[in-house]
Amino acid sequence: MKKSVYSLVLMDSVVKAVDEQAYRLGTSRSNLINQILAEHLCCVTPEMRMREIFDSVTEMISENFQIQQQGSASLMTLKTALAYKYRPAVNYKVELQREPDNFIGQLRVQIRTQSQPLINIFNNFFIWRIEMEKHCFSEIGLNNYSFELTSGNFSRKLLNNPNGKTGIAISEYLKHLNKSMQLYFSSPTDFPKYILENEYRKIFDIYKI
Repeated sequence: MKKSVYSLVLMDSVVKAVDEQAYRLGTSRSNLINQILAEHLCCVTPEMRMREIFDSVTEMISENFQIQQQGSASLMTLKTALAYKYRPAVNYKVELQREPDNFIGQLRVQIRTQSQPLINIFNNFFIWRIEMEKHCFSEIGLNNYSFELTSGNFSRKLLNNPNGKTGIAISEYLKHLNKSMQLYFSSPTDFPKYILENEYRKIFDIYKI
């Protein structure tokens, strides 16, 4: 969204209140004033768009994930536990772009454990997952599947959903990812790979996420 510089004459008490609120919200004076005016005048800001997406995600996945307190309008943090010995925690972070291009944002997944065998299972799961997702991308001629896999950490960019259902798309992806990981950890050598691939393909065909 295009921005321009304007001069405003405001009371010192108003500026002080704005600065205090901006500090609490972790944003700038200009951005907060922009949000306040946009909401009052029914204009859509990036913060409003991101809040709408995250509200939709929260509504759809609250039964599967624990929603963490958010410190930024562009970031959503979630947590779940694997049905595995010691119930290791897995953290998910969805970070949205203020001005999306081909991608709406990025997903980061991290397993919270010091156990190298658990980290190895996590990495092996995502090696399978990456190949499966890349194949779905290539089937429709998309070659911009962007990911990174390190020890116990996975991240990938999320396509900008063309049909305006970004919240639903992210929710469906997260639920399927969590289900797949749970099944893989329960039986790494004998999990329903082809069933999960078909389920993901249906999600991808609809939402392109």
